[in-house]
Amino acid sequence: MADSHHLELLQTLEGHTDTAWTIAWNPERPLLASCSADKSIRIYSYTYPHSPSEFSISKIQSKHKKTVRSFDSNVSIWEEEPDEEEGTMKSGDWECAAVVEGHETECKCVAYSRVGDEPKLATCSRDKTVWIWEAPPDNEFECVAVLMEHTQDVKSVSWHPHEEILASASYDDTIKLYIDDPQDDWYCFQTLEGHTSTVWSLSWSPCGRYLASASDDRTIRIWRRLDDHLRWEAVSSIEGNGRSVYSISWGASDSTDSLGRLASAGGDGVLRIWEISQPQEGQVEPKHSLLASVDDAHGVHDINAVVWCPRDGCHAMLATTGDDMNVKVWKIALDS
Repeated sequence: MADSHHLELLQTLEGHTDTAWTIAWNPERPLLASCSADKSIRIYSYTYPHSPSEFSISKIQSKHKKTVRSFDSNVSIWEEEPDEEEGTMKSGDWECAAVVEGHETECKCVAYSRVGDEPKLATCSRDKTVWIWEAPPDNEFECVAVLMEHTQDVKSVSWHPHEEILASASYDDTIKLYIDDPQDDWYCFQTLEGHTSTVWSLSWSPCGRYLASASDDRTIRIWRRLDDHLRWEAVSSIEGNGRSVYSISWGASDSTDSLGRLASAGGDGVLRIWEISQPQEGQVEPKHSLLASVDDAHGVHDINAVVWCPRDGCHAMLATTGDDMNVKVWKIALDS
């Protein structure tokens, strides 16, 4: 299987003048956003899967006073201004619709969820807290929970794809899982332990029955949901990474027995794609095999983030960012 696929570089998106931290795909429209230590956000539109795959750029000069992730403790919400002639959201001009404040120190990650009655935003910070906000259409964000379960910096937050479950990862080597109690408030219902160093990144399987975590201990762990949704257990560990694994992303796959494709990247500069398959009969551990990899994907530099595109028809495309200041867009393809 590893010999049947390869990663093809579609385009290198230059323009940031300092470390490119992370990227995010719009799930419905052909848009990709990147942010950087140069205090700017770049919005790219693209033509994929049509040929040729071309990316064009709009630049947002953010309101952050420090590197955009954000090190000034604030979260800025941006909206595209409507086209005055057509009345559609395709003008290419963006405005800051809201600034969400509350964290005491730098924000490490933000995550949106459209599951449930109202959209929600989760934020996490070096101040050891996770905040949950209601995200109404009028952009009047309201904090509904402040979760103080971690004992160190919180590095990542990630929403379950189908349910109102939130996961957070921390410098304290643990993962926390939260759920809303309709009669009370959000609370931590389980702590996942097993990593021996900082947990950098989290990603749910498309089906929602598994959670992947990436760590400074050079491993990726797979956690399985038990029959009782409030219980999760570790079922697999993926090793072989040369240095810290900073980012993972679990995308869809066309294979019928597959749980999806897990992309990983980090300090060793290697971009890896793993096929995660259903457990064999009578077993609980999902199978994993290396589908494709690229050494020195960003030259000699660390890879800071990897994210699959979630749009229909674009599941073979993913993007990475690196300390080389670049965003790179890739496609996984069958060997000819």
